[in-house]
Order: sequence, then C-alpha cells, then structure tokens
Amino acid sequence: MTYCLAIHVGDGLVFCSDSRTNAGTDHVNTYSKMHEFILPGQRFFCLLSAGNLATTQVVVQRLRQDLETPAVRSLWTVTSLADAADYVGWVSSDTQRLQASRDVANTLFEASFILGGQIGGEAPGIYLIYPQGNYIHESAEHPFLQIGEIKYGKPILDRVVHSEISLEVAARCALVSMNSTIRSNLTVGPPVELSLYRTDTLQRGRYLMLTEADPLYKGIAEGWGAGLARSLEELPRFDWEIAPNQ
Repeated sequence: MTYCLAIHVGDGLVFCSDSRTNAGTDHVNTYSKMHEFILPGQRFFCLLSAGNLATTQVVVQRLRQDLETPAVRSLWTVTSLADAADYVGWVSSDTQRLQASRDVANTLFEASFILGGQIGGEAPGIYLIYPQGNYIHESAEHPFLQIGEIKYGKPILDRVVHSEISLEVAARCALVSMNSTIRSNLTVGPPVELSLYRTDTLQRGRYLMLTEADPLYKGIAEGWGAGLARSLEELPRFDWEIAPNQ
C-alpha cells in the first residue's frame, strides 16, 4: 500500500510520501512515489502517486516524454494548475485503459495522484486526482489532501493543520502523520520523502529522504509519543478518582 499527503499553508506547500510497495508478504520493494517537474523561475510541480505500480510508473514516464515534444500538451504548456490536474488525470485514465485492454487476469490497474505546485504568478495549490481522471482541489477549511492508507495519519492533520501555520510546522505535522501510519500499517514504510516548496520561489525547495534511524525522524516520532503520554496524564479525572478532601 502507500501513504502520501500534501499540505497547503500560507507560506507554501509540503509534500510527504513513503517508499514501500508490495505484491504480497514475501515481495516488498522500495520505490519513490514523489516526482518533481521543474522549470526554474517559471513553474514547479510535485506529483505523489498511489496505486498500481505499473500504472504509476507509466504515467510518470509519459508525463516526462511529453515534456520533450513541444507540440504535445504537457506540464510545460498547461496554463493553470487546474489544467495540469486535468492533463494528468487524462494520462492516468488513458494509461489504465491501455493496461486493462492487454490484461487477461482482471488485474486492478487503478492509480491516484496528488499534484501540487505553482505556475508563474498563479497562487500555489494542490489537487487530488482520482483513478477515473476527475479531481478535487484543497480548500481553506481543509488545506491538506491524502492518498493511499489515509485513516491512521488523518487525526493529527484534522486537529492541527490550518492555513496559518508555518511551512516548517506543517512539515513536522506531515512527518507525525506519516509516522503514525507506519506504526499502524505494515504496508507503509520508509524511507520517507519530504519536500517543502515556498510560495513564489518557482524552484525546488528543501528536500529530505529520511530513514527510521535518521535523528530528525526519530526525534519527531519520540517527541510526539512522549507528548501524547503527557497529555493523557493531564486530562480531567473522573469524579471517583478525586479524593473527598481535594
């Protein structure tokens, strides 16, 4: 399985993804699920992928091939982020149709994506692209999007993430969300990729690939666990726990 998420705050965008893929308990591999497309000073895109590995690899390959053909619609020619999401959705759904037409084993070729970035003077944003090719945009009330194994990492995002927090705080929230998912689901695993894009830079920002042994990753995971334990002890007591003379 997979877990990927993106967060949009006032300072910019955060992207986070795991690297584990598996086709059964005895076939576990590591593949990057974060793909960047950058024209420095003009446009920045980050694509996170989940689903059938063959489909996601072909989609990314086709996106990169289209960049080399000026007459073809591509991430270099789209005029807006919404247009970019529509284009990626078309490539994805077309790839799935082609894969399925050659298959005789009823394999599930579905894939979903999160596309985020910025084009020129347009505001940055993030889009979730469904297997059918349609998509949704994040909102001010819900400034994050997830794909894959989303349920374990969602509570921290629901409680903490809003558009006014800093880019670095959002990145730490993303790592806590990822760590919570990895602890609860064996199909999601490190290395963890983290990318921070600052609004209007139109170039690659901070990028980290973190293993479980990385001091930063360990410190955030251990600090979050210790903080939860302290918070639990500080919660209000039941009536019967309070001594009569208190």
